[in-house]
Amino acid sequence: MSEGPAQVTHHPAEHGSRAPSKGERTRARILDSATDLFSRSGFHAVSLRDIAAHAGLTHAGLLHHFPGKESLLIEVLERRDLIDARELFPGIVEPGTPAPAPDDRMRLLIAVVARNSRTPGLVALYAKLSAEATDPAHPAHRYFTRRYRLLRAELTGLVRALQAEAGRPGEVDPAVVAGQLLALMDGLQTQWLLEPGAVPMEALVRDFLDRLGLLPADGPRESGGAGEADGAAAPGVSG
Repeated sequence: MSEGPAQVTHHPAEHGSRAPSKGERTRARILDSATDLFSRSGFHAVSLRDIAAHAGLTHAGLLHHFPGKESLLIEVLERRDLIDARELFPGIVEPGTPAPAPDDRMRLLIAVVARNSRTPGLVALYAKLSAEATDPAHPAHRYFTRRYRLLRAELTGLVRALQAEAGRPGEVDPAVVAGQLLALMDGLQTQWLLEPGAVPMEALVRDFLDRLGLLPADGPRESGGAGEADGAAAPGVSG
């Protein structure tokens, strides 16, 4: 794909019924710029001065909203994941919130894969940062470690529920399937970034789920979060 890095923007709903304040709009502009630059160059190659200039601010103006590059990076990551988490794993965002039916959650997960194929910049951001963050000294190391731990746990529960609904409980270890699904999605994203036309991510994920009897019937329920090209951030499945 030749389109540039996707921009993430706050939606008014994130601030309730009121319009965002000037400060909130400035923070959103900074986050958009950081997302753009991090996705193009990675975390280490981008300075706060670079982000400030991209956002049309002074260095001091940026520091008024974010005390350092590390805190800015974590907010970029969290904003990217939040909408997906609200849809797929609402109990993480608001404990006690009931989750959608297992079939609906899997449809939403597939919708996330489809959406990612329309947002190369954000997919690139996660691919680069997750690789950089394997270094324990990287500021996002704890974020990605926790993110994958939560994703494995949530997907294990989802697979177990789908197996039970299909009358095939424990046929394949749900934790193994969850780990394989995450590895498949991440690996497909890397291949897709290298050669988009050769890697149909959604079709390959559907094929994997179908072989395990976990593919829900068609008629996906794409709601506001998983179906949109732009999202916000807790541990979602955005790549």
